[in-house]
Amino acid sequence: MADHARAPRLAERIKVLAAGALTKVVKDPDLGFVTFTGAKVTPDLMQAKLYFTVFGTDVEKARSVEILLKNTGRLKGEIGKQLGIRLTPNLELILDEVPEIASDLNDLLAEAKRRDSELGKLAKEAKHAGDADPYVQKPQAE
Repeated sequence: MADHARAPRLAERIKVLAAGALTKVVKDPDLGFVTFTGAKVTPDLMQAKLYFTVFGTDVEKARSVEILLKNTGRLKGEIGKQLGIRLTPNLELILDEVPEIASDLNDLLAEAKRRDSELGKLAKEAKHAGDADPYVQKPQAE
């Protein structure tokens, strides 16, 4: 039976437990700075997606992701011990790319703002092309 109200609570609990279990379970010194950013659990409480970010260079990120994926089973076991429920959800670790995308978007918005201010300066200094009254006026007969 699906419990729609319990799934978000369990997801938040899994995220907290995963953060605590990370140093206890994963003993690899090459593991970089990992932050769990979110979790989602299916309504049947059998599958859990755990989102994480890794800080560092691309090589360090790749190595940390490899280490995490290798230790997913151990992480699930430690979470299962602390959850106290009959069946521990299967964990799927997913690299969260939202912070990088947000950073790129922020850079693009800053560039657009800079270009808008340049365009505003050009518009203030601009003069109309041609005469003030560009329409041909017929001489008025008196």
